[in-house]
Amino acid sequence: MNNRFINWFRFASPQSFYPLAGKMIPWFWGLTAIFGVVGLWISFFVAPTDAVQGEGYRIIFIHVPASWMSMFIYLVMAAWAGLGLALNTRLSGMMAQALAPTGALMAFISLWTGAFWGKPMWGTWWVWDARLTSELILFFLYIGFIALQAAIDDARRADKAGAILALVGVVNVPIIYFSVKWWNTLHQGASVSVMKSPSMAQTMLWGMLIMALCFWMYSIAVALMRVRAIILERETHTEWVKELPEVKQ
Repeated sequence: MNNRFINWFRFASPQSFYPLAGKMIPWFWGLTAIFGVVGLWISFFVAPTDAVQGEGYRIIFIHVPASWMSMFIYLVMAAWAGLGLALNTRLSGMMAQALAPTGALMAFISLWTGAFWGKPMWGTWWVWDARLTSELILFFLYIGFIALQAAIDDARRADKAGAILALVGVVNVPIIYFSVKWWNTLHQGASVSVMKSPSMAQTMLWGMLIMALCFWMYSIAVALMRVRAIILERETHTEWVKELPEVKQ
C-alpha cells in the first residue's frame, strides 16, 4: 500500500505530471466528443417536449450542466489552492490557476443560458433572484482569482494570495445550491436530487446527465492542456524543460 502511494505521489512533481497529462488529454477529448454527440442527440431529438415550457426548456441541457460544473470546478480549484497553501506544493497552485478560466466560462454560460431561459418564462432577462445573484458572485470570484494572480509577478506569492481568496469564496457555493430552499425565489427547484426521484422524464434525465459528463470531460481536457502550458512557463529555467522536444523546436 505504501509503495502504491509513493508511486502516485511522484506525480505531484510538475516534471512527472507533465508527460502524464499529455497522455491523458486525447482520451478526455475523445470522451468529450462522444458524450457531446450522444447528449445533444438525446437532448434535442429524443427527449419529449415539455408540457408546460414547450421546446424552450431544452436550453436546460446546456444550462444545468454548466451550472453544476461552475460550482464543482470552484470547489476543486479551492481544494488545489488550499493544498498548495498548506503543503507549499508547486503543482497545486498550477492546477488551481489552470482550472479558474474554465470555471469562469461555465459560470458565464450558466448566467447567459439562464437569461435566455428566463426571458420567455419570467418575461425578463434578469432578476436579482438569490440563485442568479449568487451565481453572478461566483463568476466574479473566478474573475477576481484570475486577476489577482495576474497582478502579482512572483508565482508563489500569487498562488498564496489566490488560495486565500478561493478558500474564502467557498462559502458562496452552498449558498448557490441551497438558495432556492432558503429563500422564496423565482428560480425553480432542483430537478435532480440524491434524496428523491427526479421530477422529469427518463430521456430528459439521461440527456442532462450525459451532457454533464461531456462538460466534465471537456473541463478536464482543457485544464490539463492549460496546466501543461503553465508548467512550461514556470519551469522554463529547469534543465528537464529545456530538454523537451517541443521546447527545443
